[in-house]
Amino acid sequence: MVADQTPELTQLVHEHHAAVYRYAYRLTGSVHDAEDLTQQAFLAAHRKLDQLRERQRAGSWLCSILRNAWLKAQQRRTPAAASSLELDLQNLVHARDESTPIDREQLQRGLNDLPPEFKVVLLMFYFEGLSYRAIAEQLAVPLGTVMSRLARGKAHLRKRLEPAMLATADQGR
Repeated sequence: MVADQTPELTQLVHEHHAAVYRYAYRLTGSVHDAEDLTQQAFLAAHRKLDQLRERQRAGSWLCSILRNAWLKAQQRRTPAAASSLELDLQNLVHARDESTPIDREQLQRGLNDLPPEFKVVLLMFYFEGLSYRAIAEQLAVPLGTVMSRLARGKAHLRKRLEPAMLATADQGR
């Protein structure tokens, strides 16, 4: 069985390694951890290759495996309390100047600061392109929880990125 799967796995790695690694890097914020998580995901995929039903959904399937491995690792860590984020929910609506680019390193630092439950929802929505309902189903949480976590995660990132974006915009003037 493994010998029959090797060419298919090799092709999956060739086709999806870059996307899986980028997702792992966004989750972990570290090159070393992203490499380990990517390898772990492909090893798990190798063991579960017979579960891949639709070849065209292989990227999504691999991202799910990667996300589940990351979530399992996060369960071993002590999560930060949402109240420790000190979010000002009354003053979150600010229009962002779309011409001001977001610094990727600053974005990663902001993602690293997020509690895992906010981070995974943000990445599932923006990186994997999943709907609220699909996220709720995959994480086995209510739809309202997904919406709340997404809003809080975006608010935290906005709070973290806004000073850097304002500084960048001021430098351009």
